[in-house]
Amino acid sequence: MKDLIKRTIVGSRLLQAAGRLRGPSAAILMYHSVMEDPGSQEAYLGEIIHSQKVFRQQIELLARRFRPTSLDQVERFINGKAEIPDRAVVVTFDDGYTDNYEIAAPVLNELGVPATFYATVECVDRRMLPWPARLRFCFRKTKQKRWTDSSGKVWPLSNKPEREGAFLRACDECCQLTGAVQEKYVASVANELDKQVPVDSGALMMNYDQMRALVRQGHIVGSHTLTHPNMAYVNSDVARHEMIESKRRLEQELGNPVLHFAYPCPALSPHWTEGTVATSREIGYATAVTTNGGLARQGDDALRLKRIGSRETVEALQWSLECAFAGHLR
Repeated sequence: MKDLIKRTIVGSRLLQAAGRLRGPSAAILMYHSVMEDPGSQEAYLGEIIHSQKVFRQQIELLARRFRPTSLDQVERFINGKAEIPDRAVVVTFDDGYTDNYEIAAPVLNELGVPATFYATVECVDRRMLPWPARLRFCFRKTKQKRWTDSSGKVWPLSNKPEREGAFLRACDECCQLTGAVQEKYVASVANELDKQVPVDSGALMMNYDQMRALVRQGHIVGSHTLTHPNMAYVNSDVARHEMIESKRRLEQELGNPVLHFAYPCPALSPHWTEGTVATSREIGYATAVTTNGGLARQGDDALRLKRIGSRETVEALQWSLECAFAGHLR
């Protein structure tokens, strides 16, 4: 009954009419991974994978019912330098998985939809998955019956909910670490759980040739930090290093300015601060996206942009976008 009511409301165009009354805005969508068989990598990426079929249907929806727009154009709109079309939508991807290039990009190119891809730079450099994916694999695949966190608390691992709770606790600890300390933490968890992440899992990350190809195709590549920490939980010098060095490394490889940044939100809240916003502005980013929900409007701070999470189904995505444009985020 609830789905029928939603379809009726969407079909009536009432939400579209309400959205037009609210003035121009842009919905920035957040994706991560697109695979033909999401279950094949579920142990690493969990629920952040869209099937190729659903992703195509969602992009077809955007091309048909909304107005796909580049992040560059939205940045100019926010700063009062350009207009954007009614019902503008921006597609973004976090982390930098190779399926973004191999599976998602061909669909986007076919349908004429530009996208922005945020890369976790050390994961690209070192051909390894971001730490949340590696920890998830260890907790989901271990045969151990318990795990002890850094405070000495013992977490049972006898069933799926217990493993998920322990995994989330490990994420709370690891998201506050960067670089070598972060890697040491992941290694210690893997050793305690007696489950090592396969080396070939690094093939799930894009390489720089693929990123350069995305740029040639008209897409944008931006930074998602070096090592995917929660930027609100590291000190200011470390945060600056994550922002500056990831930008520098990408510019070195891509041969063009990197102007766009995405805050990781792996665990804990908040995931950005006034200090990180100031730093991103100082070092030359034009935009920075968060995972806070909402639309981008003229006059917003381009270095703390809101996004809307992608949904599991086409219908759910359409409902979410229609409600957002009408002023009722769902």
